Amino acid sequence: MIKKLVNALHVSICAVLIFQLVGCGTILYPERKGQKGGKIDVGIALLDGIGLLFFFIPGIIAYAVDFNNGTIYLPGTAKNTFGLDDMKQVKFDPKQCSPADIERILKEQTGRTIRWGQPDMQITELGSTDDMIVQFAQVLPGMQDNDIVFNR
Repeated sequence: MIKKLVNALHVSICAVLIFQLVGCGTILYPERKGQKGGKIDVGIALLDGIGLLFFFIPGIIAYAVDFNNGTIYLPGTAKNTFGLDDMKQVKFDPKQCSPADIERILKEQTGRTIRWGQPDMQITELGSTDDMIVQFAQVLPGMQDNDIVFNR
C-alpha cells in the first residue's frame, strides 16, 4: 500500500515538473507563439510564479520558455501589431502612372509626402498579401512610424 502511494507521488511530481518545464503559456495558448512583446498575461505569469515557488529551477525555465516563445504576452497588445484591417489600400494602375503621379496619389490618400529617393525607403515587389505581411513583420520592429501604404 505504501509502495503504491510512493509510486503515485513520484508520478505526480514528475508530471508537475514536466508541465513546468514546458511553460504554462506554451501549453495553454500555443497560438500565441511568436509574439514579440506586449502586455504580460497576469494569469500565465502567476502560473509560472507558482512553479517558481514550489520548484525553483522548473519555474525559472517556465518563465524563460514563455518569454522566449512570446506566449506570456496577451495577444494584440504588442506595439507594432497590425492586421489587414489596419492598413489603407491605395489602388492605381502602375502602367499608367509615373513615379511623380504615384507620389501625388499617395500624398492625397495618406497625407504623407513620399519621395522615391529617400535613404530609408525600401521598395519590394510582392506576389500576394501573405508576402506583404511577411515583409512587414520583418521591417516593422525597427520602424518608429507604423503608417503603411501599399498598392495592388
